[in-house]
Amino acid sequence: MTYPAYDTTGIQGSELRTGPVTCVACGCRLQRSTPDTYRHFAPMAGRDARGCKVDCADAAHDAKGRALVAA
Repeated sequence: MTYPAYDTTGIQGSELRTGPVTCVACGCRLQRSTPDTYRHFAPMAGRDARGCKVDCADAAHDAKGRALVAA
């Protein structure tokens, strides 16, 4: 029996083939919110998960990491 090079239990769907989706504006990893959109992880009043103020923190993103609507 062989084992994978890394644990893939937390990775779902297309991430297994393409990797995670990241925001093109700030580089933060995005989480899937609907089948077609992604959002910053736990945005807090215009800030990303690191606490940085970014314009797209509250906006939905496409699969390439581009904000769909300016927040």
